[in-house]
Amino acid sequence: MSKTKEKISALIITYNEMGYIQKCIDSVSFADEIIVVDSFSTDGTYEYLSAHPKVKVIQHPFTNFTLQKSYTLKQATHDWVLFVDADEVVSDALKDEILATINNNTDCVAYWFYRKFMFQNEPLNFSGWQTDKNYRLFRKSKVSFSDKKIVHETLNVNGKSGILKEKLTHYCYKNYEDYKAKMLSYGRLKAKEDFYRESPYNVLYMIFKPAWKFFNHYILRLGILDGKKGLTICYLNALGDLERYRELKKLEKKNELTYYLVMP
Repeated sequence: MSKTKEKISALIITYNEMGYIQKCIDSVSFADEIIVVDSFSTDGTYEYLSAHPKVKVIQHPFTNFTLQKSYTLKQATHDWVLFVDADEVVSDALKDEILATINNNTDCVAYWFYRKFMFQNEPLNFSGWQTDKNYRLFRKSKVSFSDKKIVHETLNVNGKSGILKEKLTHYCYKNYEDYKAKMLSYGRLKAKEDFYRESPYNVLYMIFKPAWKFFNHYILRLGILDGKKGLTICYLNALGDLERYRELKKLEKKNELTYYLVMP
């Protein structure tokens, strides 16, 4: 008697992802369902997804990454979930490993993926991301997203984890302005995270942490070996850290002003 094939849901969140999303959707077309939650894109992403025969697209307002991904996870029909970003691509080799893994009576409930970073169409081999890995494949019934983080969300896993051998391809850099906007946005979300956790603004952090991030990624983590690509990525990542502390300072000042205005 043949074993029943495990079904899998591919989940993606999007906002203005034209130029990325087409490759991503093609690469997960092996999934039994593809669900995309779009936060009201204005660049044609929603229209493209709406017309795609294999995609179920839902529009839902974006508050932060954790809430958006938690909402998206609830939409999955199947227990096995493949959660990818719109700028990530599953290679044929990784697809085969995913399907073999979930259909092989595994006792793991979640899997880490290492990622291969792409600067446009050229690989980034260093720049601090050599050991980057994320949960991308897991059982819906065994996980939840932690409410303690709103960017670079954390997955709580109730069970054993594993690591897949094949890497997920991440097209992290489309162009300078796109990546800069992404890093600034991440920085502002991290500031909100700090503010909600009552982690106070510190001028020394604003001075030294961005400088340390650049030095760490460009020198210690060998971004210099990625050439001009490495310099650009390491600078913009450090800029995101600088924006984090600028925004945290603004949030604290705004909170102080509100406090004095409402005092009797």
